Amino acid sequence: MGGVTAADLAPILLVLGDEELLATRAVAETVARARSVDPDVDVREYQAGALAVGEIAEMLSPSLFGGRRVLVLRSGQDARKDLAAALLAYAKNPDPDVQLVVLHLGGAKGKAFADGLRAAGATVVPAAKLKGHRERVAFVREEIRRAGGKCTDDAAEALIAAVGNDMRELAAACSQLIADTDGRIGADTVARYYKGRVEVSGFTVADATLIGDVPAALEALRWALHVGVDPVPIADALADGVRTVARVAAAGRGDPYQLAGTLGMPAWKVKSAQQRARGWTPEGLVQAMRAAAECNAAVKGGSDDRAYALERAVFSVAAARQGGAR
Repeated sequence: MGGVTAADLAPILLVLGDEELLATRAVAETVARARSVDPDVDVREYQAGALAVGEIAEMLSPSLFGGRRVLVLRSGQDARKDLAAALLAYAKNPDPDVQLVVLHLGGAKGKAFADGLRAAGATVVPAAKLKGHRERVAFVREEIRRAGGKCTDDAAEALIAAVGNDMRELAAACSQLIADTDGRIGADTVARYYKGRVEVSGFTVADATLIGDVPAALEALRWALHVGVDPVPIADALADGVRTVARVAAAGRGDPYQLAGTLGMPAWKVKSAQQRARGWTPEGLVQAMRAAAECNAAVKGGSDDRAYALERAVFSVAAARQGGAR
């Protein structure tokens, strides 16, 4: 905050978007900057929907004791027309000792008010929810950078895979990583911290089994059961994986997009199954289908030890691949 002067404080701030974390942070940073200029800054909060136009003059009138003020107007999209008009008139000639911070969800409701503030020269702080994966990766990298660290793209990808898409959880995870490391965050750092937290499903188990990676399949299976994944969808995923590889292998090595129509499955699934089909023989696949069917019967038939039935299936399917390896 060092070096912030009164001239650096924007008289009108429009925090635009529906991501609560970013909006809350924008207000906190505005107040912190104002406090660095005037430690006794007077901070007041209002709800736009509950504020009558007559209260505007009182809200904006200079304090008897002078001093800087930050006025936070929440839910700006709920401001009635007369209130919005009074604030837009004020925005054309704002008080230099006052910072008006308007939070607005950024949708169609109250759009004219947001547009008017922007036109009057308000400083816009984006606070929209992140829509795509690339935006989330950029958010993680920026979080680490803000805290004085460095983060690679693949580290950000790994963190999102481990923690999920919730921005509060991602921000907390970034703070934790920075606090516990030297600040240089690579994918290996994330892997050490979040080993096993990546969402595990039956497909994770099936994928590792079908390429013959027994240690990875068992680790994924044990973690899935530990975090409460039901054994039935795991058995289903294994059976589906073997069936899909068998169907794709039987169809030959054609173009995935052409085969997709013939086999009645999406092209990405055909492509993925073609990769997993390498190293399998027809005999091996028959054995694997038998093992997957036995596993399904045991898991769905109320076997006493469903976890054991799944582990045995992982070994049996992987052995069928080895046994039939070309």
